[in-house]
Amino acid sequence: MAEQMGLFPGEDALQGPDLDVLLRRSVFDEQQALRLFDILIEETPWQQDYITMYGKQTPIPRRTAWFGETTAPYTYSGITMAAHDWNEPDSKAAAAILEIRRTIEPIAETTFNSLLLNRYDSGKDGVAWHADDEKELGPNPTIGSVTFGATRKFQLRRRDDSSIKQEVELHSGDLLVMRGATQQEWLHQVPKTSREVGVRINLTFRTIAQSSK
Repeated sequence: MAEQMGLFPGEDALQGPDLDVLLRRSVFDEQQALRLFDILIEETPWQQDYITMYGKQTPIPRRTAWFGETTAPYTYSGITMAAHDWNEPDSKAAAAILEIRRTIEPIAETTFNSLLLNRYDSGKDGVAWHADDEKELGPNPTIGSVTFGATRKFQLRRRDDSSIKQEVELHSGDLLVMRGATQQEWLHQVPKTSREVGVRINLTFRTIAQSSK
């Protein structure tokens, strides 16, 4: 994996044709990461979704939740997410999410208005090759991805040449920002693993076009 040091200590820029990915290590220190992990595990209204395969309903290998500035449902990959208002004053999960958002927006140099959370309970959970390229996100979206909990591999590959790949391990408290043409030209995944791994929570902040709400 080719990496180029960025402008700040603990910051890397992943390199590749049309790949614009910034990795900032330990944006949240160990104590902060553990506190936020515990809140999100306990307070997030996790949703188990299913897909139809060979005429049979099969659970997807992770649990999810959708938050944002609107309670309108959101659909991706044929799955409709129930929306939760992150401005809800009595929600501990919402308060934690807004704390994370305020921390990462200056680094990502953008304003986010929505969030998809993924919960991976073991190495049997993962997400297959895909891009965050829904039309509501626009042609070159900025995605801010924060990890809490167990370390997992994050992989990218070119759409037109799967031999061109990048791989990085994401640790608790890390921030990875995908921007520019990355979603148009690359796919990414969190592969399943046979290794013993703990629970991982991933938050992918994004910006939905106002007109699509």
